[in-house]
Amino acid sequence: MGPLPRTVELFYDVLSPYSWLGFEILCRYKNIWNVHLQLRPTLIAGVMKNSGNRPPAMLPLKAKYLTNDIKLLGQHIQVPIQLPKDFFSVILEKGSLSAMRFLTVVNLERPEMLEKVSRELWMRVWSRDEDITEPQSILAAAEKAGMSTEGARALLEKISTPQVKNQLKETTEAACRYGAFGLPVTVAHLDGQTHMLFGSDRMELLAHLLGEKWMGPVPPAVSARL
Repeated sequence: MGPLPRTVELFYDVLSPYSWLGFEILCRYKNIWNVHLQLRPTLIAGVMKNSGNRPPAMLPLKAKYLTNDIKLLGQHIQVPIQLPKDFFSVILEKGSLSAMRFLTVVNLERPEMLEKVSRELWMRVWSRDEDITEPQSILAAAEKAGMSTEGARALLEKISTPQVKNQLKETTEAACRYGAFGLPVTVAHLDGQTHMLFGSDRMELLAHLLGEKWMGPVPPAVSARL
């Protein structure tokens, strides 16, 4: 019998394209490394407010860099990222509150669907330039992920309940306690210690901490399927 899996938490928001990149890398490695991956839907607006940080899109030079950076990373990591045409409206005006509350409900009641529904929401906003704020948009993502229309509607009806609001707030506060100032944040629990890593480009360092082999963002076992 081998050693028990180490717990790795990923705090993410579908409004964050870098969260999508980190998410896909960890999902590829979760069955390769000896880890138990916990997906933690988090509200990036709450993290930014708590830390006093500002979205990169609000700084012109960062926004210009981000545009090319995301394109190159998408190609490198083999994730079909395309920036929305109205980038600033998506990031600064529409936000992701309803989507992240929905993922919180999914995590509470249908955790086995969380990975697929999260991915479909990212696909909508960051690949197909589609809405993720309206109820029908969220339902469409859930259905495309394999959830029944009735099941998705039942979950969507719960996004404004105190339980769901409090859970999303608690998860966001947990990320802040770990020291988050943006997303994604990966937290590895090793030998009674926690290690917080920011961004999607720290997975090689995560492998080092875990004592696991890093084989690039697209490991051979996954590359064969893509």
